[in-house]
Amino acid sequence: MKSIRSSISLILSLAAVMFLAVPTAFAENLIQYRWDKLPGPQHFPDAYSKIPGVLTFRGNASRTAPSFGTVQMADFQPKIAWSKTTRSSSWGGGAGWTGQPAIVRWPPDVLRTMNVKGKFRAKPDFTEVIYGSLDGYVYFLDLETGEETRPPIRVGNPIKGSVSVDSRGYPLLYVGEGIPENGSIGFNLYSLIDQKRLYRQQGIDSFARRGWGAFDGSALFNRTDDTLLVGGENGMLYVVELNTIYDKAKGTIRVDPKPRKYRYAIAGNARAGIENSVAVYGNAAYFADNGGSLQAVDLKTHAPIWSLPATDDTDATLVIEEENGVPYLYTGTEVDKQGKKGKALLRKINGRTGAVVWSVSYDCYSQIGDHPVNGGLLATPVVGKGEIADLAVFTLARYGSFDGGVMVALDKRTGKERWRLPMGRYAWSSPVDVYDSQGHAYLVQADSVGTIAVIDAENGKVKGSVRTGANIEASPAAFGDMLVVASRGGKIFGIRLT
Repeated sequence: MKSIRSSISLILSLAAVMFLAVPTAFAENLIQYRWDKLPGPQHFPDAYSKIPGVLTFRGNASRTAPSFGTVQMADFQPKIAWSKTTRSSSWGGGAGWTGQPAIVRWPPDVLRTMNVKGKFRAKPDFTEVIYGSLDGYVYFLDLETGEETRPPIRVGNPIKGSVSVDSRGYPLLYVGEGIPENGSIGFNLYSLIDQKRLYRQQGIDSFARRGWGAFDGSALFNRTDDTLLVGGENGMLYVVELNTIYDKAKGTIRVDPKPRKYRYAIAGNARAGIENSVAVYGNAAYFADNGGSLQAVDLKTHAPIWSLPATDDTDATLVIEEENGVPYLYTGTEVDKQGKKGKALLRKINGRTGAVVWSVSYDCYSQIGDHPVNGGLLATPVVGKGEIADLAVFTLARYGSFDGGVMVALDKRTGKERWRLPMGRYAWSSPVDVYDSQGHAYLVQADSVGTIAVIDAENGKVKGSVRTGANIEASPAAFGDMLVVASRGGKIFGIRLT
């Protein structure tokens, strides 16, 4: 990686480019940025989608809705309702981090246009699970039974991230690739009418500062202006004008994508690369990178709003909650580049200004002997609602011991710990908050030995659990009383919350 000085010189030497140096929330922290072509102005709608389900990683643009609907649990003993064995690649099967499925209840007029098996097209309230796997395939399953609803799509490269379905309920699927087994790597758009690939964006790009082209982030579809937003590990933010034409009567869909690319350099951060899923509030996009810098980009003016200096690798997706008209971010770092042990930094940040409201740190391990595996925050936090509306919940890996972990509930206002749950085994999997019809809140947490626990969100007490038999790095999604998650053991599970 070139020094920041030489990177700036390179930008200035390029002809016919847009270049701006923007003072940020911290005077010593300067962003240099450039778009290859300016996109049109964007403003995401308040409601990400009107389609029942979890259509992108953590369900919405603020990344705060990993579950849809409510659940009624009586004995708090989750049960395996079904399992599906996947194929395998050099990275195995099942799913890894972040590996969340999409779950969608298709509108009947859309369902009729797709190549779903007839028995499912005729099924009342048919709900489909769409799961990208480390084996390089995307699977389509019935939420209730786990039966395949149509043939899988062979992408070819292992999929480490989470797929996204068009937020309008259109039969259009985003799939990012994680490992270049076939020589190239990027992201794809597929028709869910006939499962043909409509578009491929290569991740190895001469415009990028970094030569690694994986896409672990889950895209956001903007249903109001027909665009797609995603960050890449090549260190670029993509705004793709889709130009979608969907004819329900004829059962056809096509796109004519026009990608617009944003790259940046932040003083003191030589490790640009976006693994988390971009979060959005209104016209502001928020993300972090492998160097631990955070930034906000205005999707209307196309300029950075603020950035924060580098900390440690930040792969967990930022989550957003509005308070009195102001967006606040909850985020945390890994322990990756600090040595065998370091501090995972958890923060609440004003999304308008970049000002840190509070920060707390936890000592975590990242290496034992010659075995380096990241600790700290890899799980996306939960922003509580209802009876836990005053709590933000974080799951930290390799806390207390190399194999251990901890879940902590922090007061949103002060950052002070309200409860903690020591974990005998660490977790990269994100906790899922589910609620019953009376508003009682529960957390579902999977761990590195495949245990899935149901936790009382008010006090952190474990109420019940089930074992799946293999490490779960992937993040679950829930629809009603069904939770879906895959393990590193090559299986996808449907878990009934009873």
